[in-house]
Amino acid sequence: MKLNFLAAIGLVAAAALPAQAQDVTTLKVHFFLPPTSFANTLFIQPWCDKVAKESNQKLKCQLYPSMQLGGTPPQLYDQVRDGVADIVWTLPGYTAGRFPSIEAFELPFMMQSPEATSKALWDFVQLHGQNEFKDVKPLAFHVHGDGVFHMSGKPVKSMADLRGLKLRAPTRQTNKFIAMLGATPVSMPVPQVGDALSKGVIDGAVVPYEVVPAVKLQELAKFHSETDPKEAAFYTATFIFAMNKAKYDSLPADLKKVIDANSGQALSGQIGKAFLQADVEGKKLVSPASVNVIPASELATWKQLGNKLAADWVKDMDAKGLQGSKLLDDAKALIAKHAAAR
Repeated sequence: MKLNFLAAIGLVAAAALPAQAQDVTTLKVHFFLPPTSFANTLFIQPWCDKVAKESNQKLKCQLYPSMQLGGTPPQLYDQVRDGVADIVWTLPGYTAGRFPSIEAFELPFMMQSPEATSKALWDFVQLHGQNEFKDVKPLAFHVHGDGVFHMSGKPVKSMADLRGLKLRAPTRQTNKFIAMLGATPVSMPVPQVGDALSKGVIDGAVVPYEVVPAVKLQELAKFHSETDPKEAAFYTATFIFAMNKAKYDSLPADLKKVIDANSGQALSGQIGKAFLQADVEGKKLVSPASVNVIPASELATWKQLGNKLAADWVKDMDAKGLQGSKLLDDAKALIAKHAAAR
């Protein structure tokens, strides 16, 4: 009788709670950078705030930055697929070769506007990559701003400056390009960069300025070498913001609408724009005297190597039965389309 009485009290108390409190769905959001990173402050947290507001606080995020749910950055995609996390933000390129079509956007000198290229990337996946990402519900795809060389020993002014150096790069195609430029590529996720630089494991890293505060590159790198801003970026990386399919399917129709309204091409472009803003903020942290620009005249030789890498990638895709030339042509056309619409 005592247990039944207590259970009855519990039911009465639950009934007395506001309906809103009972209907809250908490989304576990997992990512690899710290909460102070620009990725979180300019994109992830604002997205969560917007979703909460538009759902009348029925959707709320519980953030797990810096891999707090365990695992490593390359495991994030499988974590959202398997339901360890409800939403993740990660790089498809952290699992080399697993998502081949999207690599078209990671080839050298493809991207000049992160906003336009991110919109193009979303459209591209709808055309060519849906099967690759069928195990999750993509909310957005995006790229970051221009890659920058952050070096510990000397600035990069030409290919000759890279010979014999160990350089961190994020993705399969960027690693190949770094090798073509004469450096030894070292593949590692961003969170490992600071420690690797401080211990001399690498001589430098290629990342955009937005990453600077997250790994303290303003303290660890003495030189920051950009490529001519009038030229397309010598590299960018692709990202996915994805939701567990079962979690999405479990939502009532009104909350699905909120998620749908905050995903897709428009969100992808907004994230790309946020990352461009993050580059501006990140660059403010480094000394202007430590920055140099690699001129277009030098980049002309780099572009020839980039074209060779693209041709090799097309052959690789053809060997996989993926129509490499069409993938590359469509990527370029979509980038140009969205750039023209800006």
